[in-house]
Amino acid sequence: MFIYIMIFVAKIVEVALMTIRTVLITRGEKVYGSIIGFFEISIWLYLINKVLVGISEDPIRMVTYALGYACGNYVGCIMEEKLALGLLTISVIIPEMEGEELIEILRKENVGVTKVKAEGINKDKSLLLLHIKRKRKNEVIKLIEENGRNCVISISDTKTVMGGYGIKK
Repeated sequence: MFIYIMIFVAKIVEVALMTIRTVLITRGEKVYGSIIGFFEISIWLYLINKVLVGISEDPIRMVTYALGYACGNYVGCIMEEKLALGLLTISVIIPEMEGEELIEILRKENVGVTKVKAEGINKDKSLLLLHIKRKRKNEVIKLIEENGRNCVISISDTKTVMGGYGIKK
């Protein structure tokens, strides 16, 4: 029984590390991604040895490995959400008059905002561009939703922001 628990837990840890490593590398954090990759592959090699040796006599090891993989994906996604590494670009399309009020509120909260004049089908609009750390996403979205009526919000992952206000690397 111990071997099944060990395979299951080790596979969860390995796949969670794989998820975090992938995110780090795509965000340009090559060194941290490589360090995590070392531990990830070490666990994987250990697991493969434990699962493959005697698998024909004990196929439950394979099922345990697969369950650990599935749970590891889930755990890795939750960990990645909690870490909230990286940056986002939030675009807000808002009626021009309401935009000024929202800009003031966001800037008081140390959010850098760039305003661009835009045209809607019936009225003039403002396009507000915000670059923020992912950790601040919920806070900033709440501010926008509470203070920006009739706005359209679009969120994109951003790899790099150079210069500007409100983000320190």
